[in-house]
Amino acid sequence: MFSGIVEEFATLVALIKDRENINFTFTCSFVNELKIDQSISHNGVCLTVVSKDDNTYTVTAMKETLDCSNLGLLKVGDHVNVERSMMMNGRLDGHLVQGHVDETATCTAVEDSEGSWIFTFKYVFDKEMAKRGYLVVDKGSITVNGISLTVCNPTEDTFQVAIIPYTYEHTNFYQIKKGSVVNLEFDIIGKYISRLIQYR
Repeated sequence: MFSGIVEEFATLVALIKDRENINFTFTCSFVNELKIDQSISHNGVCLTVVSKDDNTYTVTAMKETLDCSNLGLLKVGDHVNVERSMMMNGRLDGHLVQGHVDETATCTAVEDSEGSWIFTFKYVFDKEMAKRGYLVVDKGSITVNGISLTVCNPTEDTFQVAIIPYTYEHTNFYQIKKGSVVNLEFDIIGKYISRLIQYR
């Protein structure tokens, strides 16, 4: 379980395809604190550390994960947002994030808002999935590339988020432009409520 509060971004230093899997090797500031089998969110995808050395660690993504996320688009040198799993004795600064990406969205606009930025994203809307909570609501929570954010101006298949300078500079939002693909995880609480309503 994660909070959506990104610690930093990690740099991809190598990727090796292994049949339908990809082994990603990253470097970041807390490599020496990691352990084998530890869970880390990468752009919102929970992946397990399978090996490490003094400067890097490696995680494996399977086909299903690659199909529903933007990890398969990564190239060596790219930055991904990383967050270690949440400690239950701490504050929940973001919202409850599972690290299970639901689908991707495409950035359709980036607007300068006099010091901050407004990003617009478009995703595939499906009525049946929406009944199960795969949708956004005004002022609700959404996870974009692993970042806990507040939804603004939602439509059936689009929403906006406001990004302050700190978030822009300390996450990979600085790389996002029109046409960029991001990972989405819809709010788990909304999913449970929607599911319960279906069984009333």
